[in-house]
Amino acid sequence: MIVAHRQRVVVINGPDRGLECEIESTRLSVGTSSKNDLVLTDKTVSRRHCEISVRNDRYFLHDLESTNGTELNGTPVVEAFLSPGARVRIGDTELLFEPKKKWERISDEKTGHFGAMYGRSQVMSEVFALLGKVARTDLSCILVGETGTGKELAARGIHDNSDRAKGNFIVIDCGAVSKTLIESELFGHEKGAFTGADRQRIGAFEASDGGTIFLDEIGELSIDLQPKLLRALERREVKRLGSVRHLEIDVRVVAATHRDLHEMIKKGEFREDLYYRLAEVVVELPPLRARRDDVGVIAQRIFEEFSTEGGGASSMSVEAVKELEARLWPGNVRELRNVLRRAMAMCVTGTIEVADLNLRGAERMSSRPPPPIAAGAGAAAAPGAPAPDVSDNLPIKEARERWVAPMERAYLERLVRRCQGDLDRAAIEAGIHRKSLERLLRQHGLKASDLK
Repeated sequence: MIVAHRQRVVVINGPDRGLECEIESTRLSVGTSSKNDLVLTDKTVSRRHCEISVRNDRYFLHDLESTNGTELNGTPVVEAFLSPGARVRIGDTELLFEPKKKWERISDEKTGHFGAMYGRSQVMSEVFALLGKVARTDLSCILVGETGTGKELAARGIHDNSDRAKGNFIVIDCGAVSKTLIESELFGHEKGAFTGADRQRIGAFEASDGGTIFLDEIGELSIDLQPKLLRALERREVKRLGSVRHLEIDVRVVAATHRDLHEMIKKGEFREDLYYRLAEVVVELPPLRARRDDVGVIAQRIFEEFSTEGGGASSMSVEAVKELEARLWPGNVRELRNVLRRAMAMCVTGTIEVADLNLRGAERMSSRPPPPIAAGAGAAAAPGAPAPDVSDNLPIKEARERWVAPMERAYLERLVRRCQGDLDRAAIEAGIHRKSLERLLRQHGLKASDLK
């Protein structure tokens, strides 16, 4: 269960000041006619002046061809996205769109919500249901997904909805800590254990005793350290560097990766026994391009979050929302957050329009056919072929994913078509496990049944 709230419209200026109306259905009409939900006495307001509609958990304002028009935060609009705190002027009346003060409990299933993750698509409903089941157990879990898909949010949600919620939630990014320090970060060290160890340090496992440790980018963990991690997990004890004493720990482990651990096992880069110790449950988080219906819902939540920081925008046009939904988002939710935060800060009209999103270099859904793949494994791209438009301001992992994603999608489409939808044959030709192929297809929103 989660806590959420409904929205209401309050008259803050005009003859009917103090009047309010809660939005209880999918539409709320405003005007002087007695048939409206919010009935006003202001003579400068039309009989059916405007309407607020609710679609996919988002609120939209519509002017109903009124005489004096409708303004949202000082900007004349015909149709626009509404966010909490928005001010609407109709005639001499000013309305405030805000959350209702009374809070009520509603289920995660109704809100398309797990922790700080949002989505209403079928695939995310299934993911949320699985994450909820995982949270109620003490099983180790691996979260698999591209950069920016919300793996840390999912891990935090598992912790917050578990019996360990009162304990610590400790995050270790195995790819961000140097190989010489990662053992100390995980298990701690005693004073004098190595050069520079001028004091005792408690490791992440000790710090998360009674709670949850999140091992992000577990695929980056050194092969030399993997046996020590496996031993800690199996024996439920750790030993600080420089110590002879073993300390018992009670920790729930959630790991995450964007890499194919099955392929790493085949190459000898990841221990198979460690994988199966961690992978009591595997949850795959789909990329944003595979759940297009969620983009608008997530955008609204991000918009509401950043609206408290101030800036030039307090609403977003319907066209801007549609433009967000039309993009591929190779950087996933993280990229969407960056775009909206920039747009809100730079917008000068009060309402974010398509131009404010600055998406000129971003690729649209099905905006162009996949690039041709040369015959033969490892064939080079054709001379003079255009390179993907990748910003050098991105971290290298995100830049690499943006570069590879179009080629990978095109390769998968041609591979599965050539194999007439036979995934066993396709996996053999690609030199990967069938499960790995199925995961790649899901990541790119592809179905074998459509590629026969």
